[in-house]
Amino acid sequence: MKVISSYGIEILKLHKPLKQTMKVCREAVSWLRPVIGAEWGALSEIRQEKLRFNMAEKLIHGTKKNCARYPFDAVFPKMPSYLRRAVLQHVIGLVSAAHTRPEGSAAGSDEDHYMPVFYRDNMYRKNGDDVFLKLYNGKDWVWQKVMLKKTDLAYIRRYWTGVKEKSPVLVKRYKKWNLQFAFEEKVELTGRPVEQRRICAVDLGLNTDAVCSIMTADGTVAARRFINFPADKDRLYHVLNRVRKKQREHGPKSVTGFWAYARRLNEELARKTASAIVSFAEDHGADVIIFEHLEMRGKIRGKNRQRLHMWKKRKIQTIAEHRAHRSGMRVARICPWNTSALAFDGSGRLERDPSNHSVCVFRNGKRYNCDLSASYNIGARYFIREIQKSIPETEWSVLAAKVPGVQRRTSCVYADLVRIGREMRKSKDAGSPAAEYPLRGDAA
Repeated sequence: MKVISSYGIEILKLHKPLKQTMKVCREAVSWLRPVIGAEWGALSEIRQEKLRFNMAEKLIHGTKKNCARYPFDAVFPKMPSYLRRAVLQHVIGLVSAAHTRPEGSAAGSDEDHYMPVFYRDNMYRKNGDDVFLKLYNGKDWVWQKVMLKKTDLAYIRRYWTGVKEKSPVLVKRYKKWNLQFAFEEKVELTGRPVEQRRICAVDLGLNTDAVCSIMTADGTVAARRFINFPADKDRLYHVLNRVRKKQREHGPKSVTGFWAYARRLNEELARKTASAIVSFAEDHGADVIIFEHLEMRGKIRGKNRQRLHMWKKRKIQTIAEHRAHRSGMRVARICPWNTSALAFDGSGRLERDPSNHSVCVFRNGKRYNCDLSASYNIGARYFIREIQKSIPETEWSVLAAKVPGVQRRTSCVYADLVRIGREMRKSKDAGSPAAEYPLRGDAA
């Protein structure tokens, strides 16, 4: 499997040539889009992408043997060939996407967000820590040395030496220019059979950032961890309180800077949470990290609506998935319905403690951490799904008749996984062919 990682290095000087280069590239995209759109009828008939691109390039670029139909070279003189081809390839993608969209969907203004790519030797050269880019100075395209942050260069030299480096992209973020580098790695993901897998079941929440449980296929819980960053959340909530107060007194335009600061704090909190999840899974030799497939639709109401809007549940999963793949671990997701509402011991629906929302009360009177109970159910649902895939349907029907709770996936809990393991061990001891899937030990 190929894993692509990116890292941006801030450019300290030459802001004016960078701005002019970006402007020329985006103007080229705007100029080419109607041209390719007019010729798309003929270009779309060419199925091979390389031949289609070559035909499009002949329309705009003249040579000794080719007379261009459109005066692109006159409008954008001396544009480097690799940059011209990158812009053309981007426009072909825009036009193709516009024609494949359903009728009535907005085409958008994708050319306004184009970022130029600096291909090696033609647009980008490196000599040690010295980086040279071919930039437009208002009159001509010339090589210019750019100053990059030394700390960023040291980071790349320390962690990415020996990794395949792709062509950098010029990016502007928060009024700062960055050279975005991409690195390609080849990793081998774990492929152990279900009975030998060790998973890390993760329940993401608001009170506690994440609760992780290391589980095996027989239901054994090997380790647990509560991941929480109270100082970071306190800082974030303090900024949000200041936003509410100032916005109430001076209007929404007065809190632009506070909102930007709050978003940066929230991004950092998501990175810390994802890093802690993956580190915990690595330390205990997990093969798969299990998340809930969380989706929120419609208008969010209630006193916690601001916290729910700021909850970076998808960002945490995206970062954790990338880091897990780099470490050779897989990532899976399960349906989140009733994972927190049902008790892991199979006693039915639970009730939250009004004085402490993170604690729940089972029907038998037992008090337990709600997020920890949910993490057990998350891991159990994953193993139940994998067991069903690994055995024939007739054998699964026999198991489902003995353990009725697994017939509906949204009602599966940890106790159902334990019962399935017990029934499969009984079948194996009796010599029945209904359990070629070996499970070991009793649940802890």
